[in-house]
Amino acid sequence: MLVGFIALLQELDIAEKMKDAPDKGYEIGVVIGTYLPFVALVGIAYFVYYKAKNRKDLDDNFEL
Repeated sequence: MLVGFIALLQELDIAEKMKDAPDKGYEIGVVIGTYLPFVALVGIAYFVYYKAKNRKDLDDNFEL
């Protein structure tokens, strides 16, 4: 619930920045600055998942 509220506030702020933008370059910068952190976090999460999945020191077929 809190995350949705914060996302709504951020979206309104972005829309306001886009409306008050002096030129297209500023709008492109706002879009890149908005989505780049999310894309970076997704990329890092995938990298960590891939490395954890392909670890060679963890063996699923161990015997007791």
